Amino acid sequence: MMKTIQAQENNQPVGNTKELPENLFIFRTDIKTKKKVKTVKPVFNDHPLITRWSVDTEDIDNVLKIKTAGRLTENDIINLMKAHGFFCEALPD
Repeated sequence: MMKTIQAQENNQPVGNTKELPENLFIFRTDIKTKKKVKTVKPVFNDHPLITRWSVDTEDIDNVLKIKTAGRLTENDIINLMKAHGFFCEALPD
């Protein structure tokens, strides 16, 4: 049984989102527990360009999926995770 911890949608206004590109990024992380998910929750929920995110803590890669609106890049997310003490790398397609 797969266990995905999903965050609520970020409802922060980011201006006219119809003009912003949408991206879906998928990462391998070391977010293995609910406690670690709670640690990153405010980081993602308070970010104005992250619209949705989820972590699958039962997947061997502890998969983090992030949907963005705007010019946030894969490296921006990796650096954000590293700044908060987490390992994060892009999963290949």
